Amino acid sequence: MEEVVRARGHDNVTAEHGSTFEVTTDDYLTPAGDCILAVEADRAPADFDPEFVEACRDENATITATFEAAGHVETVRGRGDPDLELTSERSMVGRTSDYVDERTFLLGADFPAVGFDRDLVAALADGADLTVTVTVE
Repeated sequence: MEEVVRARGHDNVTAEHGSTFEVTTDDYLTPAGDCILAVEADRAPADFDPEFVEACRDENATITATFEAAGHVETVRGRGDPDLELTSERSMVGRTSDYVDERTFLLGADFPAVGFDRDLVAALADGADLTVTVTVE
């Protein structure tokens, strides 16, 4: 199963956060948002298909998020958890930790925002369009 989210970069994208990464529906980004990769997302976890959400709640699920912008591709893998809510209408957050809130869509991520390919980050800082494909197995 998969969900696709489209967003765009912003000139304040730095991707320097050490434990999370995020895509938001907000249309702005301050320099403090160092985990945010893109803004103006067309969807948030609350929009995901209920079957997809249920699959993410399997503790044995592998969740993969593929980020594509301006010819650059980055893939992050993590896992599901029975506590995942996926109810946020505003943003989706991947975490290297086990912390769960309404925005969390992936736990135990391979790496946080600071680990993203710097060419991809530069493209997003230039305002490139981003497609995020989230799959669960």
